[in-house]
Amino acid sequence: MPALLRAQDTSKADNDFPVKGFHIDLRIQVMTPEALKDFAKQLSDFGMNTLVMEWEGTYPFEKHPTISNKYSYSREEVEDFIAYCEGLGIKVVPLQQSLGHVEYILRNSRYSELKEDRKDISQLCPMESEASKALFTDLFADLAKTHNSDYIHIGGDETYLLGHCPKCQKKVEESGKSKLFVDHMKMISEIVIGLGKKPVMWADIILKHPEAASELPQETIFVDWNYGWKINHFGDVPGLQEKGFTFWGSPAIRSHPDNWYITNWPTHFKNQKEFIPYARQAGYKGMVMTSWSTSGVYGFTWDVDYDVMDMVQIRNTYPMSGFRILIASYAQALEQEEPMNAKSFVLQYAKDRFGLSKNDSENLWQFFSAKPELIKNGRPVSDTSIADIYTDFDKIRNAIVKINPKKNISEFEHYKLMVDLRMHYLRFKKVEAAYNSEDFSLDETPSLISELDEILKEAEKLNKRFIDLNTGFLYDEELREQNELRVQQVKVLHDRLAKVK
Repeated sequence: MPALLRAQDTSKADNDFPVKGFHIDLRIQVMTPEALKDFAKQLSDFGMNTLVMEWEGTYPFEKHPTISNKYSYSREEVEDFIAYCEGLGIKVVPLQQSLGHVEYILRNSRYSELKEDRKDISQLCPMESEASKALFTDLFADLAKTHNSDYIHIGGDETYLLGHCPKCQKKVEESGKSKLFVDHMKMISEIVIGLGKKPVMWADIILKHPEAASELPQETIFVDWNYGWKINHFGDVPGLQEKGFTFWGSPAIRSHPDNWYITNWPTHFKNQKEFIPYARQAGYKGMVMTSWSTSGVYGFTWDVDYDVMDMVQIRNTYPMSGFRILIASYAQALEQEEPMNAKSFVLQYAKDRFGLSKNDSENLWQFFSAKPELIKNGRPVSDTSIADIYTDFDKIRNAIVKINPKKNISEFEHYKLMVDLRMHYLRFKKVEAAYNSEDFSLDETPSLISELDEILKEAEKLNKRFIDLNTGFLYDEELREQNELRVQQVKVLHDRLAKVK
């Protein structure tokens, strides 16, 4: 099998990154235990030796069962999965957010005293140090008991509410945001170090506010996540390296603005081409590919006084089941010294993985290199029209659906579903734009309702295909939930139009 596609030889001596990892985001799209094992085996075959698990509400904490959600795994399932990874030569690193992105904890009244804000519950208050220390001592002790890695990832990214509450404002005025952030993360790091583990932390906030960075334990490892931006996007990485801190790098195969209807394939391929060679030259000691199922931003149903009744994710991406090609290219980028050539890789992958002809391989490349564009506020960002985007992408869609791969047919079916979901989205957006036009009149209502009826019929077929392709990968109930959310906007507009006809 050609080098582009073969499983990596983990005995090779030219591995520049001691940590070759992948991050699994389980905030939504919770993989079944069987799917987790299959995915870990795939990663092992590609030469990965580290798996960062963002368990969030799926981890069964013994002392804090309130945190667990309806998709949480049992203790036996977690321990069995980690033992399975151990057998594959993969160390499992738990990721436990400890300042921001903690809605799933703070939604529960048991932890309400930790909130930085009563309505924006994305962050806990770093001034509530005693209560936070007690909570995270329990959580990290539990994770240290079950996980086999030398590391625990303590999160720390996107803490946008730093200095928000009166107590935090006062501290910022006295000693600055960096000191506020570092004092909290130092306390968290010391809990982890006390458990015999090394703390790993997202680097964005400390790079933005580096003044107090030297007060963090030297064992702390910073992860520079770069999803296609300029180098040193968040701040001066070499400056922290000079202070003796270790860095890992982190590109992405799913990130903003990816959603169900579009994946920014060109950016993700370019990200691997540019960032991985940079990280190698910059002396980063690890690389962990992220794959975000959602943005981490939520909408809430509130009761009186902002008690949380329910929360729902703002953005959903296509499940990780459809992204083997980006994982394969990531593995190849880790193996070679020179930057990735995305087109060459895709053409070779198409030939070897699917048995495609040269023409069909080129058509697949056209899909991956198509300009990604969402409709924002009823119109494209560019000067083109929704109708023109629809027409242009329809050509790509027609080429993809006509391809008949000779092998790995199920994998290719994900691409066919992706292009049909894209057309479904654009078709709906044309109706939505007509409804929101200044020229809209009630006379158009019957034709728009008729078009929405057709879109809803189309959605039923797409939903069935989505379930068929992802049964066993995600839980059945979540498959149904994903389908319901995806068609919700169509139903809402249909019901509104039905009232005015």
